[in-house]
Amino acid sequence: MVFPLPDKYIDLLTDFGFKRVFGTEPNKALLIDFLNTLLPPHHQLKNVTFKNPEFLGNTLVDRRAIFDIYCQSETGERFIVEMQKAKQNLFKDRSVYYSTFPIQEQAEQGFWNYELTAVYTVGVLDFVFDDHKHDSELLHVVELKNQHCEVFYDKLKFIYVELPKFSKSLDELESHFDKWLFLLKHLAQLNEPPLPLQEDVFAQLFDVAEIANFSSREQALYQDSLKVYRDMYNVTQTLIDETLEQGIEQGIKQGIEQGIKQGIKQGIKQGRAEGRQQGRQQGKAEGRQEEKQQIAKQMKAAGLPAQDIAQYTGLSMDEIDRL
Repeated sequence: MVFPLPDKYIDLLTDFGFKRVFGTEPNKALLIDFLNTLLPPHHQLKNVTFKNPEFLGNTLVDRRAIFDIYCQSETGERFIVEMQKAKQNLFKDRSVYYSTFPIQEQAEQGFWNYELTAVYTVGVLDFVFDDHKHDSELLHVVELKNQHCEVFYDKLKFIYVELPKFSKSLDELESHFDKWLFLLKHLAQLNEPPLPLQEDVFAQLFDVAEIANFSSREQALYQDSLKVYRDMYNVTQTLIDETLEQGIEQGIKQGIEQGIKQGIKQGIKQGRAEGRQQGRQQGKAEGRQEEKQQIAKQMKAAGLPAQDIAQYTGLSMDEIDRL
């Protein structure tokens, strides 16, 4: 059953909203406009062709990759565009792994000189990398460089946007890039197009994103996608709160125990320090695995697909089935 939503526009951070706006042929002008705010001048796009976003490995044992959006420019450059809603410990590894599929796709039968066209992986992230928490920069462009920080290979690029770092208000928007980030974060909170966003390309966006224009089936699909997004956020936030509370209690207990042990002979003190270090390392490893399993259990209980759970937690499908 479809229930009326209070929002006028869709949330672009949902799977349905992101793919409807950026991943459909009638709306590809929106994708082109957004990507051009991220790409260098020599790779500015005029047109793109959407390609099959699902890749299968070369053998039965190879894993497959499913992209949110996969497209190719008129001059052959390939673009993977991903919306990552939840933090993953190995997200960078997954990005590199995904980038290998468009590279392998370019192999030609018979004689081939190995010439490749550029591959871009674009990640719109609803989280912040651990190693960037204290860095205000929200746009990261990653290239292959040598030991002198000179570009070694310019046909493979990774572009990441950390949305949580974007905090500008409507009155503070300066660039076209700013406007896109504002809409990615706040479109669902708007009731009408504000004056700073009244441009032709955004007029198309507001029309495409207006829920009243959806068919009954599209509204049902959007509500399902919105539920998954909210459930995933709530599961993650609950686990963070519980882990923080447990960490505080455990920290107090360990602090008292360690305080009592002060004054013991230096040799014993050093031995225990080493033991604590080993214990912390082992505890962290076990804790990370337990945290993943706990998240998976809660996501499974919330009815989320096993594939989404595996993608989010990094657990295998077998491990999820055993929970």
